[in-house]
Amino acid sequence: MSKDTRYHGYVSIQSRGVLALPRELRERMHLDAPGAQIELIEREDGVIEMRPQVAVPVSQLWFWSPQWQAREREAEADITQGRTTRFEDAESLLEALPD
Repeated sequence: MSKDTRYHGYVSIQSRGVLALPRELRERMHLDAPGAQIELIEREDGVIEMRPQVAVPVSQLWFWSPQWQAREREAEADITQGRTTRFEDAESLLEALPD
């Protein structure tokens, strides 16, 4: 095991080929997220690589958090109900902001 290894362990493969990843690893790699998948690569040397793939890149997960999605729904409702103000340019917007 190399010094770069963050996790080392064993999993059992069930009769249908199902295996369960340890919770610690699933959580850290965001594999509990909806749409998460694992890419499998069979190398010529007999090693099977597993690479996590999530539907949403980790750098964009903040947008899909429950709190942010609630704000998005609130903003959409404001737009639908006409509770918005349009400005001709950025300068006009900045002038309308309270001191």
